[in-house]
Amino acid sequence: MATLKLYKILFRMLGSSFHKDYRLIMFESFLGKQYSDSPRAIYEYMSIQYPEYRLMWSVDRKHARIFKEYGIPYVSRFTPSWMIYMNKATLWVTNSRLPLWIPKPKGTTYLQTWHGTPLKRLGTDIDTVHMPGTDTERYKRNFTTEALKWDYLISPNRYSTDIFRRAFQFDKEVLETGYPRNDHLFTNNDETTRENIRKSLGLPDDKKIILYAPTWRDDSYHERGKYKFDLQFDTEKMYRELSDDYVIILRLHYLIAENLDLSRFEGFLYDFSKYEDIRDLYVVSDTLITDYSSVFFDYANLERPMIFYTYDIDNYRDKLRGFYFDFEQEAPGPLVQTTDALIGAIHAAETANFNEKYDTAAFRTQYCALEDGNATKRVCDEIVCHLNDKIV
Repeated sequence: MATLKLYKILFRMLGSSFHKDYRLIMFESFLGKQYSDSPRAIYEYMSIQYPEYRLMWSVDRKHARIFKEYGIPYVSRFTPSWMIYMNKATLWVTNSRLPLWIPKPKGTTYLQTWHGTPLKRLGTDIDTVHMPGTDTERYKRNFTTEALKWDYLISPNRYSTDIFRRAFQFDKEVLETGYPRNDHLFTNNDETTRENIRKSLGLPDDKKIILYAPTWRDDSYHERGKYKFDLQFDTEKMYRELSDDYVIILRLHYLIAENLDLSRFEGFLYDFSKYEDIRDLYVVSDTLITDYSSVFFDYANLERPMIFYTYDIDNYRDKLRGFYFDFEQEAPGPLVQTTDALIGAIHAAETANFNEKYDTAAFRTQYCALEDGNATKRVCDEIVCHLNDKIV
């Protein structure tokens, strides 16, 4: 607590020593661990369309490699330089909560992009919190305290808007625009792009690609902020039954801390959990396997098969989180709980009427109607207009 108080004091002191820079914008994705998601989409768009702004990333120093390789301007989180930049910036753009001790400086606008359409309950809607290092009352209080700092919140659809307002207790402006991160699925989804991604990832060109992207479990953890995960299917059987025709690329949630040893299944299982952005993995894959992760709302835009491996659905639905709708009835793909059923669903996904059987068109109408490749422009038009008013 003393350290956090010292950080907060230092943050304010450094902020009072420098003038506001009305051309400086700070970006951060998943606690500074990635160059990804809607902050990346907004950054890339503004780099081209609004060159008069100075764009800078807030980065966890352990994850700075990709920023160095791409020549992207960044500053390491929690350093004195970072505190100066965060104070001087006219805009913060991030997709997850910032540490509670960080005060929002006067004159700074905070754009919270968030990072998914909600299936599982969020914020104050969670009945009982099972995460380490907190309790239900403190978690909800901290969540809403952080949300009070937000000036704008991006929503992908009306369904999410209603949930976000209640779960985050957010009463400022919601930009119901679709997710900027999903523009990539419309603008970079041609066969040449897919082929280039496949080659860059070292994936075979004669096999179908399955993306497995599960979420984390609140009650399975090493410590606060670092969650456990094990592959809950029979890997040997999956290899025997599928490896002639398929490869599986794995993308774990950013809060999962495991380093899986997949060496026995080289050429069949690939771990891309540390790959810069899941968007390329969406584009290159033929089928998605997930569980309760919001990735399936995004992947639905590609109109490709989805399978839900929900081996622990009773515990997840009834104890850990709970759902906002009847997932078992409305999921745009089959829910399976065993390895055999999973293999069967993978083969069934090859049939022509697979998506029709699960009415994925109706699902897209409900949750993806705003996704058209122009969400980033809509967000930036709104935000830059606000920033220009501040300059004047």
